[in-house]
Amino acid sequence: MREQIEDRTRSARRRIVQAAIHLYGEMGHNKTTVADIARSLSMSSASVYRFFPSRRAIEEAVVEEVLEEAVGAAAEAAGGSGPALRRLAAILKAIADCNEARPAKHRRLQDLVTLAVRQNWTVVLAYHDRIRGLVRPIIGTGQARGELQGGSPMALTCCLLEAMDVHLNPSRVGAATLRPSFGEMLRFCTDALRRTPFLQPAEMTAPVQLKAAG
Repeated sequence: MREQIEDRTRSARRRIVQAAIHLYGEMGHNKTTVADIARSLSMSSASVYRFFPSRRAIEEAVVEEVLEEAVGAAAEAAGGSGPALRRLAAILKAIADCNEARPAKHRRLQDLVTLAVRQNWTVVLAYHDRIRGLVRPIIGTGQARGELQGGSPMALTCCLLEAMDVHLNPSRVGAATLRPSFGEMLRFCTDALRRTPFLQPAEMTAPVQLKAAG
């Protein structure tokens, strides 16, 4: 009985979120009321508030649903095989592709996502935690295999994601700023992560031979 109630609750919440996504995309979140969402589902506003305590709670659920697309794509990329740098590149590309596609797919929802990111909503902080949780183990594995440079895997994870933020941040989609391309930024980051051959002291201090001009 309890499971049936929980299933109905999840189903109702999902219907409300999907209705909100549709209306936010059509009218924008600022112009959409809880009554609009309820009406589209042939429900009363009171019924909607049974599942979400406030309009903000609905908005958070919508943002979570939208960002889940990027998390899902990143998780799928993380499950691949091969060298650590290749897997990291696949994760970052998956997130960047989702960000680029979002405005066309969800139209006016981007304003709500941008607001959530700038105000550090809980669902956005959780999203960043999940992305770090996908990246960190791959960096740790790459270090263990001798593919990546040493250091704290979490510190390197944060450095990588921060450096790539212009392409990964959900709020910076389509920003009219001078920025390197995704490929250029990725090459910069992977070169920084890649473990370089260790130079022996003799190699490091060997004098440079200069040829005299003829």
